[in-house]
Amino acid sequence: MADFRKLILAIAVPTLFTGLASAQVTGGVTGSPFTCAVQNVTVTPNLRAEGFTEQTGDIVLVCTGGAPLAVGSQIPTVNIQVFYNVPAVTSRLINNVSGAAGASEALLLIDEPNNGGPGSQGGYGPSLPQVSCPSVAGTNGITSGAGPNGCVQFVGTVSTSAGVFSGVPVSQTACNSFATCSVAVPGTAANIGANVYQGVVSGASVTFQGVPVLPPVSAGVSRIYRITNVRVNANGAGGGIAGGPGQVNASISISGATSLPISNPNPIVGFIQKGLTTSASSATLAQCNSQSTLGSILNFTELFGTAFKTRVDGSKVAGATNMIAPIAQNVPGTAYNSESNFIFPGLPNGANGFTAGLADFGTRLKAVFSNVPAGVTVYVSTTNVTSNANGQIAAPTGTSTAISYAQLVTSETAVDGNTVAGASFTNTFTQPSSSTNATSAVQYVAFTSTGAAIPVVWEVVNTQPQAIETISFAVWVAYTGVTQTFPPAGTSQVNLSYAPTPTNGAFSATNAGTTAVNSPIPRFADTSSAITFLTINLCSTTLLFPYVTTVTGFTTGIVIANTTTDPFKTTNQTGTCVLNWYQGANNPAASTIGPIASGTVLPLDASGTTFAGQGFSGYMIAVCNFELAHGTAVIQDIGAQHVMATYLALILPTGINARNGYGSGAAVSSTSPEQLNN
Repeated sequence: MADFRKLILAIAVPTLFTGLASAQVTGGVTGSPFTCAVQNVTVTPNLRAEGFTEQTGDIVLVCTGGAPLAVGSQIPTVNIQVFYNVPAVTSRLINNVSGAAGASEALLLIDEPNNGGPGSQGGYGPSLPQVSCPSVAGTNGITSGAGPNGCVQFVGTVSTSAGVFSGVPVSQTACNSFATCSVAVPGTAANIGANVYQGVVSGASVTFQGVPVLPPVSAGVSRIYRITNVRVNANGAGGGIAGGPGQVNASISISGATSLPISNPNPIVGFIQKGLTTSASSATLAQCNSQSTLGSILNFTELFGTAFKTRVDGSKVAGATNMIAPIAQNVPGTAYNSESNFIFPGLPNGANGFTAGLADFGTRLKAVFSNVPAGVTVYVSTTNVTSNANGQIAAPTGTSTAISYAQLVTSETAVDGNTVAGASFTNTFTQPSSSTNATSAVQYVAFTSTGAAIPVVWEVVNTQPQAIETISFAVWVAYTGVTQTFPPAGTSQVNLSYAPTPTNGAFSATNAGTTAVNSPIPRFADTSSAITFLTINLCSTTLLFPYVTTVTGFTTGIVIANTTTDPFKTTNQTGTCVLNWYQGANNPAASTIGPIASGTVLPLDASGTTFAGQGFSGYMIAVCNFELAHGTAVIQDIGAQHVMATYLALILPTGINARNGYGSGAAVSSTSPEQLNN
């Protein structure tokens, strides 16, 4: 169905403009034909393939020529509809008026209004304040625009300190007050023509109703129509995540009683590519040894320079607590490197509290820890970290704005604020400066596992768009080890992604790629995969007794020692040993001995009925559930009259993984199994 619609549009748009060509308004001997051309003023942006609300580039129509309209005449209007080759336009809805369903933050600006402020272009239009068409409050909602029952506009004359401007739009109020539609002091929306129009979103299109078309007429003068604040579902647009880089195309359609001929109505407004790659280091820890150690470094790396954005444009120094930079961000045509776009608070009846163009927060980065044993505490740094000259982990310091900076926030969709959000957590601690892994400047927050997933989110508050950034966070792991009981052996994972995503309930997955009113901006698909960041191994020692015999006339005495008691402050451990007997066929059942207390030895006779029994000739592997086990064997005749051999048990480097390949050409080391290893 979508392909059919695109085909119809491809046929219809050229036909439309062919029809308009025959009805063009000419300027006679003093003017030129009224024509418009699409001009992308700013650089066509990269859109993150993970994003549901990615900002497209502005579409700018630059119109010239045409015949003058009589002063006092009503300015004719057109409807401008823009179709995008995406699943949906996701600009935020601001529909607070009956009959205004679909009213959004998408805006159409006429003649770059900026009240003559910094960054303004020259001319009459840019000198005007930004005035929205008030028809949004009318009985017809936003469907009227400057048409009948709307903010009707007339051709007038305005006198300002900069001169007299004739043939410019003025409001109906001005024409009711002055028979000649002449305005002496423009100043307010009461007498100048509205220059900001709200778009109506429907599926993959946005429509601006009742846009006034007043030809600029004079040579060297242009009429500019700028379409801004259009967000799209890039995640479902093809390319990017699944199929490599893609692009977002727009197709402009005009309808109405007058003509607005456009020479190139199919601009490219964005390129889609994956925006984030992630990685994490891992730690392997022993179950029975108490830990308070660095577990992982989490790395978030952008794949193009503008994939990380602050809420609004502007740099902050490291350690800044203000997440909302004091900037208006309202100059038409300016490329802002932020999650927000053109910010316009002037839409009427904004009862739902949203401001057009303003995002809810900057880029957020999320780590979700899973399979962390209940009772194990995970500490995460409240800011990103770096490595200092001594190889220690440190927080960003100094007053330079050329530092990437991110701060912990209380949740994926927590309201942005003016304080360090991490301060709302408790149990913040500082790693001692004597640590080889961190300096005292790094602050952490504790999350003690209950067995459920642990989501942790940071927000980017300072970024460097001219560089590819990696923002890293430190993770420490702490627990009090108890032999064979806590924590259980196994692996723990972490998933790294943008935030918010629907994975942890921040918003509905059904609404993710739509214009749902209460869904956050920005929002993303969860494209993460689990990364093992922690492995907890059983505390064990595996002993190989290579020859054990209980054939007639002989027996083998075995002694296993638990040497965790020593003069070196080693943690004492107690545990059992499982004895596994092998002779090729008819192997005896495994035996369990102990527990063997720390600092003691346990002797046994292999000929016992609960062990190998009589007539055994083979080998035995003992898996002891404590570290630092050692063993010896004595082969002797019955009655202990003669000793055939005495040997020390070999310590195998693993009691878990397959031993195939160990020692295959390897130097004698801990990877070669047949070593005394002591």
